[in-house]
Amino acid sequence: QVQLVESGGGLVQAGGSLRLSCAASGITFRLSAMAWYRQAPGKQRELVAAITSAGITSYADSVKGRFTISRDNAKNTVYLQMNSLKPEDTAVYYCAAGTNSDYYRKDYHHWGQGTQVTVSS
Repeated sequence: QVQLVESGGGLVQAGGSLRLSCAASGITFRLSAMAWYRQAPGKQRELVAAITSAGITSYADSVKGRFTISRDNAKNTVYLQMNSLKPEDTAVYYCAAGTNSDYYRKDYHHWGQGTQVTVSS
């Protein structure tokens, strides 16, 4: 059974930083593509960042230069380092896992339960 467990969300002031973690089990992590999505109230889910099994990364334009996705295959964990946070980054952040083909399709098979990030102005 695939499990993706996010952690690291919370309340932070604008300009601050947070690091989200997603611990994966039930998948062959080193072969999996991983991604972070977010969904703000009343808005569609948005792909924030993704990383292939080989470490190729991509980012939404709104977070380029501020967010960094990384992975630790020894720990079966993917991270999202978020710097220079803005109030518009407020959302529930979800971890997703899939194949490298899913990375290019931007469509993932497995999802975590989400973690809330709130940025105050």
